[in-house]
Amino acid sequence: MFRESPIKRRKSRQIMVGNVPVGGDAPIAVQSMTNTDTCDVDATVGQIRRLEEAGADIVRVSVPTMEAADAFAAIRQRANLPLVADIHFDYKIALKVAEYGVDCLRINPGNIGREDRVQAVISAARDNGIPIRIGVNAGSLEKDLQKKYGEPTPEALVESAMRHIDILDRHDFTNYKISLKASDVFMTVAAYRLIADQIEQPLHLGITEAGGFRSGAVKSSIGLGMLLMDGIGDTIRVSLAADPVEEIKVGFDILKSLHLRTKGINFIACPSCSRQNFDVIKTMNELESRLEDISTPMDVAVIGCVVNGPGEAKEADVGLTGGSPNNLIYVGGKPDHKLDNDELVDRFEALIREKAADKQKEIDDLIVKA
Repeated sequence: MFRESPIKRRKSRQIMVGNVPVGGDAPIAVQSMTNTDTCDVDATVGQIRRLEEAGADIVRVSVPTMEAADAFAAIRQRANLPLVADIHFDYKIALKVAEYGVDCLRINPGNIGREDRVQAVISAARDNGIPIRIGVNAGSLEKDLQKKYGEPTPEALVESAMRHIDILDRHDFTNYKISLKASDVFMTVAAYRLIADQIEQPLHLGITEAGGFRSGAVKSSIGLGMLLMDGIGDTIRVSLAADPVEEIKVGFDILKSLHLRTKGINFIACPSCSRQNFDVIKTMNELESRLEDISTPMDVAVIGCVVNGPGEAKEADVGLTGGSPNNLIYVGGKPDHKLDNDELVDRFEALIREKAADKQKEIDDLIVKA
């Protein structure tokens, strides 16, 4: 069941990345980045489609060369999701992908050279209605800022961002979003908090180079969670040295835990103990794997015994409580029927799918009436 988030989000200007609104009162967008060779069009399109199936709102694609820019044109034609082109140094690549229908340019105006080159990119973005993402990273700060601060600091990240913002401001270009990323949680959080009150543009959150799947997910959850609790953040990426699809899954789990997005199943599951009447861990692994395709928001409780089981099951759309000799199934907060262990996963999965379909129909009917 949906719970309203108590978080009061920072007010920001809304921009459009393709057909996805970012900022304002729009849902916080979840995005990832392809790690295929961009020149391998089939592989890149295939990965984008897997990200789409996982629920991604936006996908970023690195475009380091003119050859990659030409490949991007083919990728853009075959991909459904909004695509952000990640470009550094060569302004001509930005001009080329602007012709090819890119939905956002990730480019720092300060690193593409002379003023006339910056002007050309901004003009292309303005003429084609393309937003720009300014992306500041602690690992690539300007040399004079490294010398001034001695090391990357939150203040250095903000000063770097403001330099790029000033360039856009001089050209009266306001269609942009900002990110200030570091691999250190404290530095990242402090930098976003500093800039949040200084600009009105949307903020893209991320802990960069966060690590492997487990450590990166933990670090990102802590850092992004701190900022989201402050109401800061309009779009997020969980940066993992793992399959990009996992970034989308973790991103949605972070937002679901804060009641900021409701996509898919929210599992309430016990860690298991000797009181369990069925194998909770095995059951959860199977259910999560089988039910990844469900996008309908719903709560499913999986509790191994009767200590906390009934209480959690009563609050969920569908609940499973371990019992002896049989396990008890709750539907809509009320005891419904019993299942033994031999048929548990198959029948519980079927029930979840049935209730998800019912709930989706209710949601669709409400949308039609509205």
